[in-house]
Amino acid sequence: MKPKIIFIAATLMAIAVPAHAETMKAIVAREYGGPEVLKYEDVPVPTPKENEILVKVFAAGVNSFDGNLLAGNWAKPPNGTQLPWHPGYDIAGVVEKVGSKVGKFKPDDAVYAFITILKGGGYAEYALAKESDAALKPATISFVEAAGVPSVALTAWQALVDKANVQSGQTVLINGASGGVGMFAVQIAKIHGAKVFATASAANQEFLKQLGADVPIDYKTQKFEDIAKDIDVVIDAVGGETLARSYPVVKKGGIIVALTSDVDKAQLRKYGIRGASLVVQNNGNELAQIGKLIDEKKIKVVVSETFPLADAAKAEKKADLGHTRGKIVLKVRDEPK
Repeated sequence: MKPKIIFIAATLMAIAVPAHAETMKAIVAREYGGPEVLKYEDVPVPTPKENEILVKVFAAGVNSFDGNLLAGNWAKPPNGTQLPWHPGYDIAGVVEKVGSKVGKFKPDDAVYAFITILKGGGYAEYALAKESDAALKPATISFVEAAGVPSVALTAWQALVDKANVQSGQTVLINGASGGVGMFAVQIAKIHGAKVFATASAANQEFLKQLGADVPIDYKTQKFEDIAKDIDVVIDAVGGETLARSYPVVKKGGIIVALTSDVDKAQLRKYGIRGASLVVQNNGNELAQIGKLIDEKKIKVVVSETFPLADAAKAEKKADLGHTRGKIVLKVRDEPK
């Protein structure tokens, strides 16, 4: 009788449990810490809600801000990061499935998106994006290049266009101009007809010129306040002492937009200037506008280095140094032919 009992039990188990769950490779952090806590694991493929698309990810952008998230600095209930945390919020890929109320995209559309930072999920073979957070991928660039665009380009756009309302003939100072945000800020300011002062290290001076900066400044050997005076708009991607030194260079009535810390209201009052602290917002419509400029060759995307998905910890360690020229990107899978 025992063999029959075993056979019946095995049959019931086979009915109750699928032969295999649909899984994917993804990067997971099950504890907060440095890049070493990032693990390459098998996790379930997510299911899109009615307003979401499931993207087959070809590439995912890496950002220096990821280190703050990974360290647990944004683990504030109820809306902070939650363990296990799935990093990544810049993705480029092809639509695999769409939710029931999605009308903007269809399967096989090539897209790129800035997905929710705190929830993440971009360092994976498949990721979810809200329909409103995605746009068609620029046709003239690769998936790897497209993955280097969303969050940083949107930050630059929202700082210069939405907050500062930059105009032709104005002067703009960009502190930290060779990184991801700065790279796009220089180009967006130039598109709008501004004269651009831009700071970076000596090694990146030629890079700043290639981006279109009118006055590249080596911050290690030159004081930007000795060169950039009566500036209409300052975009500060550095913070700290650099931000503190930026207030006096803004002309009366001008504006300073801080990307890494809060503006000092006392300093704004002292110099008679305006100020804003920017937290980038997801915006598929603005991403579409940026994509159009990329396809018109008015904005170039620079990817300095790529890593395979399994080496996300190495990529994050590199990004944490904060001295990357352009963008670091994870190659999740080979580009489609």
